[in-house]
Amino acid sequence: MTDKTPAPAQEAKENAPGAAPEAESGTASEPEATPGPAPAPESAPVSESAPVPESAPVSEGMPAEGEPAEAGEPAGAAQAGAPAAIPVSPAVHKRLTTGLGGFTMAMGACLLLVLAIFLITPRNNEEILPTVDYSSQLWAMRNEAPFTAYAPEGLPPGWRPTSSRLTGLDAGGKKPVAWHLGFVTPGDEYAALEQSNERAAEFIRRMTSSSTPLGTQQVGGITWNKSFRKDKKANSLTRTLPDGTTLVVTGTATHEELAVLAASLKPQPKQGAGLSPSASPTPGS
Repeated sequence: MTDKTPAPAQEAKENAPGAAPEAESGTASEPEATPGPAPAPESAPVSESAPVPESAPVSEGMPAEGEPAEAGEPAGAAQAGAPAAIPVSPAVHKRLTTGLGGFTMAMGACLLLVLAIFLITPRNNEEILPTVDYSSQLWAMRNEAPFTAYAPEGLPPGWRPTSSRLTGLDAGGKKPVAWHLGFVTPGDEYAALEQSNERAAEFIRRMTSSSTPLGTQQVGGITWNKSFRKDKKANSLTRTLPDGTTLVVTGTATHEELAVLAASLKPQPKQGAGLSPSASPTPGS
């Protein structure tokens, strides 16, 4: 009995996937149902109204997508570190570019004004010594000095005390006691009263710097020795009291101004000296 099925169809049937083999007995059995390939999922419908995203604007100076970078620039450098350009309005651009010139002109005008003020302002380079209150040193000399102290009284206006110091009071009588009292005179010169119970010859030589004697000068009916030191331009008037106390009036002031200070010196008695320092005598009072 000849097979009526064409050979190609028979071969395709035999090679079809999932085809069940024929029974050996030659009896054809019904092929078993085999699962076929899963149906492909239907694609979601595209909404016609959905907007298509536009490409991001390309910043100026940065190569567009797909364009090659400039020569000598590493790949990706134009996009990796370059900051995005910030657009500014023409008004802002004008203020940013023209403000420096106006600022420079304003600063130059200020500097010229300061320079003009500096040039026209009068300046005084002379040192101004502070005025001191010597009331505490005067009180100490009245109450603790081993001799009668002398202090100026009734000096004319223009005499200004600028220094005062005591030495030897804390030595318990083992060292000479001395009081220095310095003034600025009305002639803007220096004058000082020096007094001590030190040996007169040594004290005078030290206070006058071994000046040359010029004779004597009468001050209020009292004789003072007059001297001058040329290298320091220092004038001096000296006097030794009967109790051994030495008074020296010295400085750059003239002998006439020194005579005014010498004439104002008055003894400060210990009897009735206050227990607290009194106000220093006011020059000119």
